[in-house]
Amino acid sequence: MSYFTSRGLDLSSMQEELVRDRIRTLHREAEEHRRAAGLKRLQRAERDAERASARLRSAILRLV
Repeated sequence: MSYFTSRGLDLSSMQEELVRDRIRTLHREAEEHRRAAGLKRLQRAERDAERASARLRSAILRLV
């Protein structure tokens, strides 16, 4: 194998590793985004539940 062929394979390997690393990074960022979105949904649901509970307490007090 000549120097240039060997060097070309090294560059190709490096490029493939860079591509694989970028794909891993994108997967990791997507997972972080999904977690953040899930957390926001959870926080919104907790606020909605608190508001509903307050409305229920208020309605019960009006009945008494």
